[in-house]
Amino acid sequence: MTSRGLVRASADLLRTCWRHSPARTVTALGLMLAGGVAMPLAALGLRGLFDAAQRGATGQAALLGGLVAVLLLAALTSGHFAHIAYFELAELNMLHYGDELIVLANGTAGLDAHESPRRADLFTVLEREVAQTRNTLQALLSLAGLGCGLLLTVVLLAVLHPLLLLLPLAAVPPLLAGRHAEQLMDDARSRAAEPARRALGLVRLATGASCAKELLAYGLEGEVRRSHALLWERAGDVLGRAERRAAALRAVSQLVFAVCYVGAVLLVLRQAVAGRQSVGDVVLVVVLAAQANTQVAQTVGLVPDLQRLTGVDRRLRELREGVRGQAPEPTGTPERRAREAVPPPRRRAPGPGRPVAAPRRLRDGITLSGVSFAYPGAARPFLRDVDLQLPAGSVVAVVGENGAGKSTLVKLLCGLYRPTAGSVLVDGVDLRLIPPEEWRARTAAAFQDFVRYEFTVREAVGVGDLPRIGSEEAVRTALARARAAGMPDALPDGLSTRLGRSHSDGTELSGGQWQKLALGRAFMRDGPLLTVLDEPASALDAEAEHALFQRYAAQAERSVKDGGITLLVSHRFSTVGMADLIVVVADGVVAEAGGHTALLRSGGLYAELYSLQERAYR
Repeated sequence: MTSRGLVRASADLLRTCWRHSPARTVTALGLMLAGGVAMPLAALGLRGLFDAAQRGATGQAALLGGLVAVLLLAALTSGHFAHIAYFELAELNMLHYGDELIVLANGTAGLDAHESPRRADLFTVLEREVAQTRNTLQALLSLAGLGCGLLLTVVLLAVLHPLLLLLPLAAVPPLLAGRHAEQLMDDARSRAAEPARRALGLVRLATGASCAKELLAYGLEGEVRRSHALLWERAGDVLGRAERRAAALRAVSQLVFAVCYVGAVLLVLRQAVAGRQSVGDVVLVVVLAAQANTQVAQTVGLVPDLQRLTGVDRRLRELREGVRGQAPEPTGTPERRAREAVPPPRRRAPGPGRPVAAPRRLRDGITLSGVSFAYPGAARPFLRDVDLQLPAGSVVAVVGENGAGKSTLVKLLCGLYRPTAGSVLVDGVDLRLIPPEEWRARTAAAFQDFVRYEFTVREAVGVGDLPRIGSEEAVRTALARARAAGMPDALPDGLSTRLGRSHSDGTELSGGQWQKLALGRAFMRDGPLLTVLDEPASALDAEAEHALFQRYAAQAERSVKDGGITLLVSHRFSTVGMADLIVVVADGVVAEAGGHTALLRSGGLYAELYSLQERAYR
């Protein structure tokens, strides 16, 4: 925890508090500062009280006694009153952090950042640490009060004897040791993040309703528990070693301060015995030394929370930089090199790196020119040298065996991945120049790994077009397009039926019903430029899938006026014969492309696998 990092994180936290409520921020800070200086002032009052009592000045002693009582009361109660203000601020800060995590988790241009182990570890630590940030504001305000109190303590000790200035210096070893100890703990938390994340994943696996049947069928409970225990043991070993080292550091540093504390008291006692200091001075140094010890101990005790604050701030900044790093680059970027290497047809010239609006309709279609894609950390590209033309207004089927690269190709077309080489061109314009939010507003997709939104039926379908989420007509039209028009009528409350087990009154659906809702979401938008149906009938047999694809291909006519492309993805070769263009993907490359009849005549991979699957489904 560097001083610069602490100052920066503290300033950010106070700015956030100020935005939420300037009055609460000022109130909490003022009360904590008042509480911090009240105790040293009370010690000064005690010196005057004892000296007045020794002189027999009863009235002065009584007055000072009342003042000391007021100061002690202020020291004891100011923190409680400050808590009322900063507790509400801390809750608002928690909401702020949670909101920012949501933004950072979904604020990148594509999915590649989501699949980074480093980002996953950052989110694992932040999800845990952010829950503890309620204490960080209290720690920061307490540190401000302690700092003011310690400064006043130093001044009073210097007035008593110059050598007593060394007593606050004795607080430096515990402070440095505390910082180093917490750095050890922060590093340990980062090292333990990976096994902790995997252990939590096993907990979610073991407690999720969708996994229960396989866990029971294969008797996996014991194996999951063993793996969970091993992972937590790994994380616990890392954290335990760091805890023991941190505790040893703190103990040694506190011992150093205790020796200095005893020496300071003995020094003033000697001065008093020699007649050079009063009884009040002895009382003052005893109280101030005890206060300095308490102030140092409290400061060291606040270090973990302050370290947590700097850790949260540092990790949030790293995630923010990652999000900013996903923004379209200006000049001299890979986009520009790709454009220079592959001159696109009918190229518009928007200027280097300048954003271009998504077209209102497609004229030429979508072109993949020399596209390759490699996942982060992969030794070789998953897709290689893809050259492909998807004509405007066409129905395109992408087929291939599992793992061939079909879904990766789809995500590139949707702008969820960026090519590591080559370009995806929309009517000749590099897709990287079209703002992601604009392109996604003109696309619709039902992915193979669709989400089961536990909303009402209306909302679970309506999120496919947020501006019309409340429109019953739009939702019913989308469900009709997905061949699920009668589904709401079979549910208890129709479109208002709440879905999922997370609600006490929720209705659980079958896998096929969830998939129909996902297809309904994909059909919510009118006139999309690209509609993707990624394995939309994976749970159906080949004959049913073929019939379903025929219906979807017929419905694709609604996008033809906008030049829209409908993309059907399947691992079955025998179900997509109606498509205008069939693209065969194998081992990360486009093996062949063409119409059904032409591909059969060519006798290539499509013809071979089509015949094999056709015989298997007879």
